[in-house]
Amino acid sequence: MKNYSLLIATSLSLTLYSGLIFSSEHSDADEMNQTDEKMAPIYATQFQSENWGLGIGIRRGDIPYAVDDDEVHDVLPLIKYRNDYFFINGMEAGVHLWSNDEHQVNAYTRFRFVDIPQELQNKSQSQAFDFGLQYRFFHDAWESDIAFMSDSNKHSYGYARTQYHWEHGDWYLNPYAEFHWKSAEFNQHYYGLDQYDVDGGIEFNAGIKARYHLYSNLYLLGQFGVGRIDDETANLPTMDTQYQYESFLGFGFFPDFSNKSTKSKATKVKPVSSSSSDDEFLRIAHGWATPSNLNEILSWQTRTDPYNNQLTSIFYGTRLTESLFNFPIELYFTPGAVWHHDSEVQSNLAEGVIAIKAFYTFEFGPRWRLGVAEGLSYVSSVTHIEGSELDEKGYKPSKLLNYLDFSLDLNMGDLFNSSSLDNMWMGYSIHHRSGIYEKSSAFGRIGGGSNYQTLYLQWHF
Repeated sequence: MKNYSLLIATSLSLTLYSGLIFSSEHSDADEMNQTDEKMAPIYATQFQSENWGLGIGIRRGDIPYAVDDDEVHDVLPLIKYRNDYFFINGMEAGVHLWSNDEHQVNAYTRFRFVDIPQELQNKSQSQAFDFGLQYRFFHDAWESDIAFMSDSNKHSYGYARTQYHWEHGDWYLNPYAEFHWKSAEFNQHYYGLDQYDVDGGIEFNAGIKARYHLYSNLYLLGQFGVGRIDDETANLPTMDTQYQYESFLGFGFFPDFSNKSTKSKATKVKPVSSSSSDDEFLRIAHGWATPSNLNEILSWQTRTDPYNNQLTSIFYGTRLTESLFNFPIELYFTPGAVWHHDSEVQSNLAEGVIAIKAFYTFEFGPRWRLGVAEGLSYVSSVTHIEGSELDEKGYKPSKLLNYLDFSLDLNMGDLFNSSSLDNMWMGYSIHHRSGIYEKSSAFGRIGGGSNYQTLYLQWHF
């Protein structure tokens, strides 16, 4: 029952996301329009001009090692967000060190898959986000990049990639090809399993990503690719194939460009505030850990943490859209910083979160809002409330987990009949981390996580 409730919660969080792209008002001053056009980046396609998206799907990968299993499956949540300073695109992200309309130099991270049997992934946790430097070049619908990367153990590698963005009607196709240069240390660790010596080599990967517009903000996602490992590495005793095939199928929510010529006709109950500039917010929260799972919390059967572990968080939000499927559901990109306070069973530790959150406003006397967020959470050290549960289940903990946030808040201006508090909301939220019940190797193939109940104030400006 616990797994089904978490699946429903995750599906609910994803279903509430996306919306029509936030359209800016036209200025009456031609000179200001010309200035904005000069400063705005030039994009060749609608896909490249998108600034947000959210999806989920199942990845299938071939296992190249000499084991009985031939394939492995993963559930992958995907976030897309882009602004003038950084980008997140599925399983890769970067911070712009320097950029203009056609060139970027980025501090870069990319998720590296290691396809091994599912039952070994929790103990191994060998796949992870690696870090390095990336150079990107854009020209019309073409995009090329090169990066030099390293894992946490300083096994180095690099890649060069070229891709093309093609759109027609409801279809978007993205063929790509890339060469991976892998150092000898990288090959010996990941392919020789630290048992056999092997030189560095070149791996080739190619494939195509596809997206089909189903309705409004809803899209069908797909990918197929093939990789060829170099001859020397493929001949290691640990390997039994030179080719790896991978595929992905899922759905996502993105801006609806099919309706870009008209504004949303969604009927809103009342604006979030009476201010004309309320598209950002700050949220400050304090919360208490609970050993209860998500199903127990939603059923009002919450237990108290005997060690009284607590957290304090601050989240920033920037609005992406004001409507979803023509309904008054607002969407925000919201990164956050969380501080877990020390207690008799744990030391102080930090947590970072990136998420996309949806709000639905309704009136029941004063204005109320329901909120749901989906994202990623990374902790500097595993909390006691999380680690103790995983120890009982025999899991090796993962610092990176899926993040959910469920909230209900109340407008302070309506409650106290004060226009000066119209931008202030007070509420309750559930701060949730989990591994999607063993379905994702990106989160260490764990089942379980942690929950905190928090109280917060959120100010829009």
